[in-house]
Amino acid sequence: MDSVEERTPELRTLQQKVEYMVEKTFPGQKVSGRVFADLVKERGGSLSHSYFSNILAGKVTQPSEDILKALGLGFGVDWRFFKEESEVVDDVVAGLQFLAKRRTGEISGVAGRGLDEDGLPPELLQFALSLLEDARGRQDASDGGGVPGEPEG
Repeated sequence: MDSVEERTPELRTLQQKVEYMVEKTFPGQKVSGRVFADLVKERGGSLSHSYFSNILAGKVTQPSEDILKALGLGFGVDWRFFKEESEVVDDVVAGLQFLAKRRTGEISGVAGRGLDEDGLPPELLQFALSLLEDARGRQDASDGGGVPGEPEG
């Protein structure tokens, strides 16, 4: 396969997290601070376009919890993703990777029974991604494409 498996990016700073979310939430689009601020407002939050632009420029590094909540609203993710020591970063990244594979057809469908309004738990998303990678490795091995678990040269 020509594509390199997507690795979890290093998302330590607020700027890195927001840039990553812009890229994943609005693929191939240029999203201005004004457009994002309007989106946050439509979803019941408040964020100025200039403040959002300053976050993207790396000028804001420790915003208030209200700003983090506004970012969460705008991107449709748990606001804690944007905290400095966030436990939800891996969960959000796994969910976005899952959705990307769904869009490309690598995952054709998932049926869940008894789900609440939060949808699939992050652990299930990570498990589904691991099953997909295992199946891809087996297919590559049977096609003579390499040994599962070994990186391609």
